Amino acid sequence: FYTRLVDQFGTRAALILSCASGSAFFLLASISTSIPLLFLSRLPSVFMHGMPAAQKVITDLTTPSERAGALGKLGLCFGIGIIVGSALGGILSTKFGIFVPLYVGLVGSLINTVIVVVGIPSPASRRSEHPVTEHSPSQAGGVFSLHEILRLMKFPGVMEVFLVKVVAGFPIGLFLIMFSIISMDFFGLEAVQTGYLMSYFGVLQMVVQGLVLGRLTSLCTEKTLLRLSVLVFTGVGLGMALMRNVLHYCIVAVPLMFAFSTLATVTDSILTKAVPASDTGTMLGLCASVQPLTRTVGPTIGGVLYKHFGVSSFGYLQLGVNMGLFIYLLRSNIPLGERKDL
Repeated sequence: FYTRLVDQFGTRAALILSCASGSAFFLLASISTSIPLLFLSRLPSVFMHGMPAAQKVITDLTTPSERAGALGKLGLCFGIGIIVGSALGGILSTKFGIFVPLYVGLVGSLINTVIVVVGIPSPASRRSEHPVTEHSPSQAGGVFSLHEILRLMKFPGVMEVFLVKVVAGFPIGLFLIMFSIISMDFFGLEAVQTGYLMSYFGVLQMVVQGLVLGRLTSLCTEKTLLRLSVLVFTGVGLGMALMRNVLHYCIVAVPLMFAFSTLATVTDSILTKAVPASDTGTMLGLCASVQPLTRTVGPTIGGVLYKHFGVSSFGYLQLGVNMGLFIYLLRSNIPLGERKDL
């Protein structure tokens, strides 16, 4: 729904809605004195999806050759925000009380709303600079049109790349969902040590997205990077199957974060260039839906794998799935050309 809103009414309106929803969430949470009010405060989070809208801004402002690197830098910025925000929230809640981070978040959301209103051009001004046809494909259906989403899958290469995105990341997604249990039960870590380990992963991801991906996208084609990410995932699966302690996992985490970040960024770039510009918001939303899909079915599947086959089963699943995908990518000829709108 949210990404169809981006295509229907423009990135500016979607970003304003996201920031305003964030302000409403922090305001309601700060005055919540009971469980029903706390539940009510979560309702505005339905519209708190700034990442797809921000990615849409990047796709509008960059050339196709610059898109993958720019999306990687955007991921770096969000990663920094998550790490700094988590640390700042812990400090504020410890020293000044549990409601202070909510007040700070409310002020930050209001400031973001002002920045979007002032800094992001309106759809009318953009249309005057870049004329488009009066009836674009994206405007043909409603905001809740499932037909419009299915239509995107019919463009050359879209279905294949999207399935690679889902299937390649699914095994590691299962492992990450179960990681809180694995860290305590298998690695024997305490909560504080698990937090440090998660910060280590965050730093690795920021380094890959901010420093490595930009250079790689200028040296290699997106098809090569797609194959490389799947190949590295295959090696990661073997490493996960053989690891026995947290040190082994810290070593495996380096290629893991490289493959994870490369796959996400490159597939987003490929898919947004394969559809008309008026549909990039919807396409980015479909890409963003992969993680919620994994979180929905992941706990059940991951729990069964861990209980009956142990941690190594995640590695062997990763190895088998991505080896098959790599062979498929070598033999297939997926069209990855940019779509030109007439």
